[in-house]
Amino acid sequence: MDKKIEALQKLISGHQNIVFFGGAGVSTESGIPDFRSVDGLYHQKWDYPPETILSHTFFVRKPKEFYRFYKEKMLCEGAKPNAAHKKLAQLEKAGKLKAVITQNIDNLHQMAGSKKVYELHGSVYRNYCTKCGAFYDFSYMKHAEGIPVCKKCGGIIKPDVVLYEEGLDNEVIEGAVQAIREAEVLIIGGTSLAVYPAASLIDYFKGDALVVINRDKTPRDKMADLVINEPIGTVFEQIRVE
Repeated sequence: MDKKIEALQKLISGHQNIVFFGGAGVSTESGIPDFRSVDGLYHQKWDYPPETILSHTFFVRKPKEFYRFYKEKMLCEGAKPNAAHKKLAQLEKAGKLKAVITQNIDNLHQMAGSKKVYELHGSVYRNYCTKCGAFYDFSYMKHAEGIPVCKKCGGIIKPDVVLYEEGLDNEVIEGAVQAIREAEVLIIGGTSLAVYPAASLIDYFKGDALVVINRDKTPRDKMADLVINEPIGTVFEQIRVE
């Protein structure tokens, strides 16, 4: 076992209050595209930049264009949890991991069995009519033709996803902050820590050890007690749950 993996194992084995803070890199190994890597969505050619398409203003003004991009690129049907999702769920079941805080919207942590998940940016598995509030699931949104509309009142359905120009949910933020404040070990994984305000939440950590697992360097590497530049699934599949 690699020395850095051994060091991570020691931290996990020796603590009972671990929190995981993850980003897009946690899900890329499940086939879900990220945004900022060389092959990410921000480097693909669309009529409008993805940052513009995924904004509240664009959703309101050009819902047809919004949903063309959203259904093709954000609704990844058939994606399954990878080794990282599964091991985190096992660590929670063993009483070691107290919370997952994720910037992802793909529900893969819950699919793997995680119970305490703070979804900072919402979920593509929750969708509501903008008029009457009726709930619609992932499948309805994925297979609706054109703009998904409510079967009850005809209103446009909006995903429960935080778009650009929208604020994060206060209750989710408060729960995530409390989990980070109380954590003995904070593991940051699969994120460039470039998205704010989400990335600023880790400033609340005052525990024993900060771990960063990411293929590329991050702005917080210098603050970390342990940095592992490997794919996160590869790292977690080597970890034992004790």
